[in-house]
Amino acid sequence: MEERQFFDEMLDESGGARAPYRDLAKWLEGKNPAELKKKSREAEVIFRRLGITFAVYGTSEATERLIPFDIMPRIISASEWRRLSAGIDQRVKALNAFLHDIYHRQEIIRAGRVPADLVIQNEAFLPEMIGFTPPAKVYAHIIGTDIVRVGANEFYVLEDNTRTPSGVSYMLENRETMMRLFPELFRTHRVAPVEHYPDLLKETLKSVAPDGVDDPTICVLTPGIFNSAYFEHAFLADTMGAELVEGRDLYVEGGKVWMRTTRTPQQVHVIYRRIDDAFLDPLTFRPESMLGVPGLFDAYRAGNVTICNAPGTGIADDKAIYAYVPDIIEFYTGQKPILNNVPTWNCAKEDDLKYVLDHLAEVVVKEVHGSGGYGMLIGPTSSKRELAEFRKRLEANPKNYIAQPTLSLSTCPTHSSSGVAPRHVDLRPYVLVGDKVRITPGGLTRVALKKGSLVVNSSQGGGTKDTWVLED
Repeated sequence: MEERQFFDEMLDESGGARAPYRDLAKWLEGKNPAELKKKSREAEVIFRRLGITFAVYGTSEATERLIPFDIMPRIISASEWRRLSAGIDQRVKALNAFLHDIYHRQEIIRAGRVPADLVIQNEAFLPEMIGFTPPAKVYAHIIGTDIVRVGANEFYVLEDNTRTPSGVSYMLENRETMMRLFPELFRTHRVAPVEHYPDLLKETLKSVAPDGVDDPTICVLTPGIFNSAYFEHAFLADTMGAELVEGRDLYVEGGKVWMRTTRTPQQVHVIYRRIDDAFLDPLTFRPESMLGVPGLFDAYRAGNVTICNAPGTGIADDKAIYAYVPDIIEFYTGQKPILNNVPTWNCAKEDDLKYVLDHLAEVVVKEVHGSGGYGMLIGPTSSKRELAEFRKRLEANPKNYIAQPTLSLSTCPTHSSSGVAPRHVDLRPYVLVGDKVRITPGGLTRVALKKGSLVVNSSQGGGTKDTWVLED
């Protein structure tokens, strides 16, 4: 086996299978490589037939690509999951309390726990949201919390995705594909179900409908078919029994939002939006936007429609704010964080910038507002030329970057061209916040399919796995 300097989630130091993986290890002993290759090809056919693709931006071809899927499951024990879910629950409640506070009394700023300029001057902070309280005081209803593991009991939150996190459709399709390919494995493992996520999403969205609305009309607002996550938008609308709409399908009249239909217009009460803040309403935000709905924000502030996630939630997953999340958790919950942050240097600080520039070949540098693995530098795997170019970017605009140590991400068994081998992984559990917090057991495991790679994003050559949380 490869890369034993990293924590191997399947094998212990002596080469024996750890408890959660023992049944899988026995099953693997009886499988020949040809059979696994055949199953991998079958999975690819299934995904191709379903049209599970994503777009890669910034490339010359910018084409749709098939999401690479690995047929080896990632397994998490019940006790490990209890700790993870408790930490996630604590974190999402604190982030929602933070969002309510910064758009109201700003007590955390008054207390000196978070710098004022980091909030007020942040491009993700929306002054238009000041003084407005959404239903149930929930701002971030759908959250993807990225978690990495570096040891037996060492889990870290890498980032919080509170705007429009994607990937949940892959989690659901991964499970369905695995159940079709390997039904015998589900007979020998008590795997917590994930297929009820669309029902939980619908319950969550219904629970934050405007006051007095018992049977809300819900729609999913998409930018359209050219968006990289359009498959997911359509998938979730279909599985929830909600309408999939574009901005042109909606209009505002009498302070309410209406959906055009083949019959009479229908009032919309909850919008699960998958477009960015700036494009939501050309009358309030970017006037040239053709994706949003004129007047939508006024209808929202009037309490006649709920937007999920709320405009202005992006500041809670800003990478500069991330360094303060442990303080945010303590401030609003009175508790220490259950899940730790990754140590972070804020390049806007002179001392932090100096350290990063002196150790550029050792750290990972990320754009404050970046996502998807774009605009980042992984020092240990970068060439001298790449390091020199990134150094210039850092020096020219240090406020745009944070840096973190290069983590020794754990590995999981992964099917490769040479057989089953360890590859680095992370985890994105999906959290729903409404009348209560609902966490789907497991989430989406992303895997770096290239040997030695630490970048798991599909846009950068990564793939996905089915994630199994074992029940007691």
